[in-house]
Amino acid sequence: MAAELAVADGLVVVACCKEKRVTAAPLPALDLYEGWVVPLIRDRVTERSGLRARVLVLSALYGLLTADAPVSTYEQPMTEERARVLAGRAPSVLRRHLARFPSSEVLLLMEAPYAEVLGTVPVTRTRLITDPMDRHSDIHSVLDSWSWP
Repeated sequence: MAAELAVADGLVVVACCKEKRVTAAPLPALDLYEGWVVPLIRDRVTERSGLRARVLVLSALYGLLTADAPVSTYEQPMTEERARVLAGRAPSVLRRHLARFPSSEVLLLMEAPYAEVLGTVPVTRTRLITDPMDRHSDIHSVLDSWSWP
């Protein structure tokens, strides 16, 4: 069996979280969130704009965002109504992002209601981790296999 090739073109989509920096001015989405596994992802791509472009954040308020999209502190849980609204927009945002940054693998770090918002992800391989707080080693393993720092 041949060794699996590194995926330098992977994409991470991480869900937002309640823990956010409190700020008067907008921050890049990946820098706003302080909880969940966002800090783990942020630490892996810090100061690497090429990799930051391969990270999306799914916000219950703003929808699917690039890592550097400016956002302000907010409070919006993912309700069924918000999920329905976002499900009407997020898949097309994801497709446009994939057209700009083609990826063969996507790592989704989110609970099921967030993943449902994205619908079917149009890539060769999608990995969904719904309990990322308990699976840091699995996340690192995927990112390591992609040769991410």
